[in-house]
Amino acid sequence: MLSKKVENALNEQINAEFFSAYLYLSMSAYLNDISLTGFANWMRAQYEEEKFHAMKMYDYVLERGGKVKLEAIAAPKHDWNDIIDVFEDVLKHEQHVTRLINDLMSLSIDEKDHATVNFLQWFVDEQVEEEATVSDILAQLKLVEGKGSGLFMLDREAAQRKFSEPAE
Repeated sequence: MLSKKVENALNEQINAEFFSAYLYLSMSAYLNDISLTGFANWMRAQYEEEKFHAMKMYDYVLERGGKVKLEAIAAPKHDWNDIIDVFEDVLKHEQHVTRLINDLMSLSIDEKDHATVNFLQWFVDEQVEEEATVSDILAQLKLVEGKGSGLFMLDREAAQRKFSEPAE
């Protein structure tokens, strides 16, 4: 059984994961609007991944006898200056999510909830990968100054991304 503190924190994180999905879907729409359909696809895959994260936590709360409490999702940003601005926001957002996951892990340790600590380790590892991937893309976008044939090539590469649920 989950402590009320951990249950509440997991519910807050579920909301944060759904907000992340909503943010990436908004970014996908923006990128479609500026004809970067490959990067729009990349964000759409990111949207699917964030929904998966939210549902993984949702199922965990239920499995541990907790109550899921869904809250309103804040409206995401709609406009950016350019593709570099988008990915700078993605990196900031992923760093924010990392802090949230770390805080949730610390709370679970304090509550001596070893099952939740074990469960959250997957998310800790996932955040390391998320930040590294976004940092690499951002560095590449900056190398090509977010334009020209370099941007075209990166957009084509981003179009190849497909979401598939990770093996447990």
